[in-house]
Amino acid sequence: MCDTFVALSDVSALNSVILAKNSDRPAFDCQPMAYHEAKTFGDGEKLQLAYVSIDQTGERYRTFGSSPYWCWGYEEGMNEFGVTIGNEAVYTKDLTENAESEESGKPVDKGILGMELIRLGLERGKTAEEALDVMAKLVEAYGQWGSGVPMSDTVSGSYNNSYIIADKKEAYILETAGNRWAVRKVEKGYAAISNEVSIRTDMTSGCSDLIDHAIKKGWWPEEKWDAFDFAKAYINQNNPRQLSHIRVQRARQLLSQAAGRDEKIGVTDMKRILRDHYEDTFLEGPYFNASSPDFLTICMHDSPAGFTWGNTASSMVAVLPDNDRKLPVMWWAPVVPCCSIYIPLFIDARGLPEYLQKAGTFGKTMCAPSEVDCEDTYKEGSFWWDMRSLLDEINGNADGDTYEQRHAIVRSLFDELENRWLAEVDAVEMRAAALKNDGKVQEAADMLYAYTEKCVGEAQEAIERAKKMFRV
Repeated sequence: MCDTFVALSDVSALNSVILAKNSDRPAFDCQPMAYHEAKTFGDGEKLQLAYVSIDQTGERYRTFGSSPYWCWGYEEGMNEFGVTIGNEAVYTKDLTENAESEESGKPVDKGILGMELIRLGLERGKTAEEALDVMAKLVEAYGQWGSGVPMSDTVSGSYNNSYIIADKKEAYILETAGNRWAVRKVEKGYAAISNEVSIRTDMTSGCSDLIDHAIKKGWWPEEKWDAFDFAKAYINQNNPRQLSHIRVQRARQLLSQAAGRDEKIGVTDMKRILRDHYEDTFLEGPYFNASSPDFLTICMHDSPAGFTWGNTASSMVAVLPDNDRKLPVMWWAPVVPCCSIYIPLFIDARGLPEYLQKAGTFGKTMCAPSEVDCEDTYKEGSFWWDMRSLLDEINGNADGDTYEQRHAIVRSLFDELENRWLAEVDAVEMRAAALKNDGKVQEAADMLYAYTEKCVGEAQEAIERAKKMFRV
């Protein structure tokens, strides 16, 4: 379960494209940041992914992203050109067919995981459109069958994907069903996606046999060719949309409210949406508190009843400026954002502090989910696990008896830092951009890296202060 949304520059307070995402995963599925430098490959070199081996590209662009502890790919990421991508699991009719085939003893060829497609798009695309083209071709060639959940079998852990792919000028929604895909270009304003197919009759483009395949399968009437509805034709009606529709509509509501103000949509608005539990709706938020959820929310908390599947494992707000006086920045928070802190990360820093890239006892590796034989657990030196440990202390117990009091303590400490960093970051970006434009690329990188490192240190201090205050 995830939520992703984008605001184009016409509704952005920063006159920049802003892409945001919450990545929801099993509670143990540690998701640190990962950084990968640009690299050139020779002819004939191969890239081994979780289930398939594909041709390497000649040139790989510099990327970073939030990456599950076992995974080669990203849940959300950015490349050196500011292209940024986030994805959602979606459930389509081909998944049901594949599951039935597997269960009858006829295995289906494995494909490329959605998280892998994100990183591949970033490594091979200088623009959102180029990344989209890369990903669409790979979907057609390989499909996406195969578990994307550690320790889950193929049938229960497989899903298709919906993506928002953005750069400094534009954004696209790419939605997939097996080897097939549809695209809607976001022309203006904002867009939001969740765990349901969102493209209907507003498709901008699609693979060549998208409509013919649906007609052949009996999913769409031939006489309605010109009125083709991608979601209606391909969505699995047996998958309950109560898991997704209320969340995506809530995101759209909050985006609409922010876009309608004179100041439009800013980073603070995006964070507010990512931390939402329906507090100012007729639901008035959770019955007890967010740590004991009664329904699926944008900011996801692991439910004792098990219906939420897990926690939000990471959260991102990416700002993509369309001028050379500013630089792209990813505000990244590990674990549930309402109890976490957004750290400013810069792809132009050419690296990330090791503390942000560490997993727990399992370590950060690359393998198929079926090869993961145990849950990741706490290990000192991992920012992700330090934040997960803090969440456990905020909750106090399975009922979240100390959540309200301790959440207020954490927010007072973290909000002060976030507000200060948000006020500082423009000047930091502008100084670094000036250095970069003057050819002093490494000096700019060193400055950005040092700023992120400073923010991380301040966040660590705040975590320790919060824990001491809990014990008073």
